Amino acid sequence: MEYDEKVKNRIKRLEGQLRGVLRMMEEGEDCKEVITQLSASRTALDRTIGVIVSNNLIECVQDSNENGEETEERVKEAVNLLVKSR
Repeated sequence: MEYDEKVKNRIKRLEGQLRGVLRMMEEGEDCKEVITQLSASRTALDRTIGVIVSNNLIECVQDSNENGEETEERVKEAVNLLVKSR
């Protein structure tokens, strides 16, 4: 699977968020603020996982259709990936 620039940019933004959290910790910011930023980072990570899995599923289903294969197994794999990521 190839990862497009949008997905890579999501990861780069997440990397920046986490650096910001670390800086906040080093500067002794309030616990509430740190947790708020960590929660936002987790949400961004969860959404990125969803985007990657859905893009992969689309790609796999299209490949299966082109090759005359069953898609049910591919869908199950995608659902398992999402469940595993939680």
